[in-house]
Amino acid sequence: MDSTSYANHIAILNEELVCALGCTEPIAVAYAAALAKAALRQNPTHLEVACSGNIIKNVKSVTVPNSGGMRGIEAAATLGALGGDPLRELEVLQAVGPEDISRTREFVEAGFCDVELAEGVPNLYVRVVAQCDGHRAVACIEERHTNVVELTLDGEPTVAAGKTAVSAELQEDGSSADRSKLSLQSIWDFAHELKIEDVDELITRQIETNQAISNEGLTNRWGANIGSTLLKSRSQDISCKARAAAAAGSDARMSGCAMPVVINCGSGNQGITCSQPVLEYAHELWSSHEDLVRAVVLSDLTAVHVKYFIGELSAFCGAVSAGCGAGAGICMLRGGSFAQFEATIVNTLANVGGIVCDGAKPSCAAKICAAVDAAILGCDMALADDNFLAGDGLVGQNAEETIRSMGYVGRVGMHPTDVEILNIMIGKTNVSQG
Repeated sequence: MDSTSYANHIAILNEELVCALGCTEPIAVAYAAALAKAALRQNPTHLEVACSGNIIKNVKSVTVPNSGGMRGIEAAATLGALGGDPLRELEVLQAVGPEDISRTREFVEAGFCDVELAEGVPNLYVRVVAQCDGHRAVACIEERHTNVVELTLDGEPTVAAGKTAVSAELQEDGSSADRSKLSLQSIWDFAHELKIEDVDELITRQIETNQAISNEGLTNRWGANIGSTLLKSRSQDISCKARAAAAAGSDARMSGCAMPVVINCGSGNQGITCSQPVLEYAHELWSSHEDLVRAVVLSDLTAVHVKYFIGELSAFCGAVSAGCGAGAGICMLRGGSFAQFEATIVNTLANVGGIVCDGAKPSCAAKICAAVDAAILGCDMALADDNFLAGDGLVGQNAEETIRSMGYVGRVGMHPTDVEILNIMIGKTNVSQG
């Protein structure tokens, strides 16, 4: 692997594996609102929030962290404006206090924040207008959860909390790394050739941070308790422990647990799914720390590669791409070859490629469980050389073709599905009338 490609893989990991508090969609809303307030340089008297359908879908049913149990865009934006710290970015609500929560409840009930659906915008889009005394500050985020593309005061570009609008030299999605350069071969080569010291701190933080919230989900009652339910049924089965570890983290964070996670592909659920099943298998196999780190790197980058062709937010459940990553990492720990690594991904996509995303909520933990289960089966099949073949549905001539086919279905084919899911969720479509 040449130095340019190596550096790009490192840059992708550094951009993807960042800490976030709570579901990243309400956090993006809170972050934009906190930036708008900072740009306004005074407390706003009113907020206007315009969001893409996918943001609305993912904020509707999930608990905003550190909010006292509140849900919805109005709560996320108001709490971000009243008590958020934009310097913390995706941990913007880390330091909010009881007074901020109390004021947020009052302000939401008083109509402080107006929300509207933005049409003809990217799938990930949040625009907040903060107003006071005739002044208007605008913060707009597109494509990625911290990608600020507009930050103005009274129509003029401004600086707030050290942020300006994204610079022109970055990629279109606001990134300095080039995910289009990834391939399964480059990911495999990188995971085997990397210098552990280049990623050790980053990956160790991912494992330890996500393990903490996973343990919380297994220990206490959160959401639908998918993880603890799984573990009670077959506590000594490694595949069950792997699924439970990932699901439990989602149980907690989807229901407002105020513990940080290290995300991947813009999602805490996906960051947890990429790391915790691999950790469970590493424990089972008595793998070395170095082998664990390499396997989690393989998992993370595989998920990024699969997700790249789907897009940031869509009707295609992101747990599937993260499940592919987990299966890849497990395959590596179990001594799989490059061909078996590829087959694991193909077998997983051929199985659960159609899981739909109907927003962030407690049932995400069950979808994670299903995706990881499919990935473990896909790995078992690959190691036994029993695989789905080209022509089996959307399975292509090779793994890369299969990834692109599934990506096209998620990005283009499922777009009408995404619209109808949103229409049902916001009450625009009455399914009882057929």
